[in-house]
Amino acid sequence: MEKEDQYPLFPELQEAAQKEAQRLLNKFGEKLKDVAGEIIGNFYANIVPYIESDTWSNFRNQLMDGFKNYNNRKIQFAHDFAEIRKQIFEQFKDEIIKDLNQDMVDEIEKLKKENDQLSKMIDNRYQ
Repeated sequence: MEKEDQYPLFPELQEAAQKEAQRLLNKFGEKLKDVAGEIIGNFYANIVPYIESDTWSNFRNQLMDGFKNYNNRKIQFAHDFAEIRKQIFEQFKDEIIKDLNQDMVDEIEKLKKENDQLSKMIDNRYQ
């Protein structure tokens, strides 16, 4: 007897057993398709939108970090920063000045509150 015949990977089955084995394999295949479909659907519905938006968010954050750091004008193209600055200033000068003034008013109010709190702490400490 040859070695291959001793341990066959697919032994010959009787006809009824072959039909039962095929039925079980078909049933398993259908379940596998259902599970795979559910996984793929879940992936597309619940994960893919975040991949795209996460990638976009990362790109946007890097871009904004570049704009926020005005020293980048020395590293990147100074002309680009000059053009951006010029366009923003020309188009939104009045709004920027108004916002800066409001920022200063807000900062003054914040400092007043901090000053009041510190004064109260000092008064309480020496009473």
